[in-house]
Amino acid sequence: MIFSFGRTRGLLLLALALLGGCTTVQKPVAEQAAQNVAPAQVWLLGEVHDNPAGHQQRYALLQQRVEQGWRPALVLEQFDRENQDLLDKAQKSCLDAQCLIRVAGGGRWDWQQYYPLLQLALDYHLPLVAGNLSRADASRVVRDGMRAVFDAQSMRDYQLEQALPADLRAAQAAEIAASHCNMLPEMMVDGMVNAQVARDIWMARLIREQRPRDVVLIAGNGHVRKDIAVPHWLARLPPALSVHSVGYTEAAAVPGQYDTVVQVAAPVRPDPCASLKQGAK
Repeated sequence: MIFSFGRTRGLLLLALALLGGCTTVQKPVAEQAAQNVAPAQVWLLGEVHDNPAGHQQRYALLQQRVEQGWRPALVLEQFDRENQDLLDKAQKSCLDAQCLIRVAGGGRWDWQQYYPLLQLALDYHLPLVAGNLSRADASRVVRDGMRAVFDAQSMRDYQLEQALPADLRAAQAAEIAASHCNMLPEMMVDGMVNAQVARDIWMARLIREQRPRDVVLIAGNGHVRKDIAVPHWLARLPPALSVHSVGYTEAAAVPGQYDTVVQVAAPVRPDPCASLKQGAK
């Protein structure tokens, strides 16, 4: 039996209450979502990659539902698509998350942040789907365009022969500029927007491939934004899916970016822009 994530009212409040002292939560938003959201087939759970509080909150939410019997597939940004065979092998042969990480993980992620989530998947036999384009794929998109990673049918399905909608491109460009400390050469922005959009479309495709099973996407907040990211591309093709997006953010989010916002305290970290600023002097 497949359980839908939204079928229990008050779910978010319960999960957040389990960790009530750990973070600051935008309670009115969370309460409204928990009480009013329709059952969702697809849950998009964001993250700030190095924020432990956000990882803990998200894990508590998933653990609660899985222990109640829900069995979604997990699509993970943290594994590149070409490593799906390794991920399948690890899930069949590994008893613990450390083994899975050793077999299928790469060097780009702080895997200890994901250890509880991966262990949950192993313990409850939740399918793991490698959801990301690799850096090599992304580089090809930057250089050669969307045809570098999408077949002709996908190009038609997502209307990729045409220019991206102007508002989507502008919002993605702003996100990319901000994530590079507003120091990225302008000539590079268009290609990087294409690469980010290609990742979003690829994740949306993989989510659709899991039907009729419920799906959880584990990805950065930028990928789960309703206005410009995976939800936008999920809505482009039939059949319609019920989707709920949760942003685990360190600052207040702009209304409309997510269905639910869980605001978490930022960890103490060095200025990520310091080296770039120093190099620009």
